[in-house]
Amino acid sequence: MTAVQGIAAGTRTWIPICPYTDLIPERGAAALVRGRQVAVFRTHDDRLFAVGNRDPFSGAHVMSRGIAGTRGEEPVVAAPMHKQTFSLITGVCLDDPTTALPTYPTRVTNGTVEVSVE
Repeated sequence: MTAVQGIAAGTRTWIPICPYTDLIPERGAAALVRGRQVAVFRTHDDRLFAVGNRDPFSGAHVMSRGIAGTRGEEPVVAAPMHKQTFSLITGVCLDDPTTALPTYPTRVTNGTVEVSVE
């Protein structure tokens, strides 16, 4: 897990995580961002998503180790412990819509992945 400092931009603070090229498509990476564990994913079509790393069903911080893919056209991650599937877009659990992961904005600046947790 990477702990990083922030870069203020407008009303958001963007936290550099890693070089974009370090993220392997369909695999997650964990980062500690302002005290929050975040799971960052690069999809097969090179889009970026960031969600909370804590699995709400098991309580373990393991979402970055989940199985990334798609359900229909929607990018998803399946929790590694009990396999509940979450949308990487909304964070909502597709198996139990009353449960969701927090989602965070992402961007790439000069080849570096950045996440905002505000």
